[in-house]
Amino acid sequence: DVQLQASGGGLVQAGGSLRLSCAASGFTFDGYAIGWFRQAPGKEREKVSCLNYDGRTYYVDSVKGRFTITGDNTENTVHLQMSSLKSEDTAVYYCAVDHSCGFPEALYWGKGTLVTVSS
Repeated sequence: DVQLQASGGGLVQAGGSLRLSCAASGFTFDGYAIGWFRQAPGKEREKVSCLNYDGRTYYVDSVKGRFTITGDNTENTVHLQMSSLKSEDTAVYYCAVDHSCGFPEALYWGKGTLVTVSS
């Protein structure tokens, strides 16, 4: 049974940092792309970052230079280090898996973790 568990969300002041983690069970990330998405209240879900199976990374423009995605194959976990957080980063963050960072249709979704940035 495949499960993706996102964790690390919380309340942080603007300018602060958080590290999100996406841990997989019943599945190995090797050979797949792992993406982080977010959905803020009243907004559509957007792809924030992605770690492709070949090591390439993707970031939406609004987080470039502030967020870093990394993978830990030994732990079968992907992390999203978020720094210089802004109030507009407030959202529920989800991790997902697909064959590539294009994400036409995710294979698996994890439950979200809430990030709240206070100004």
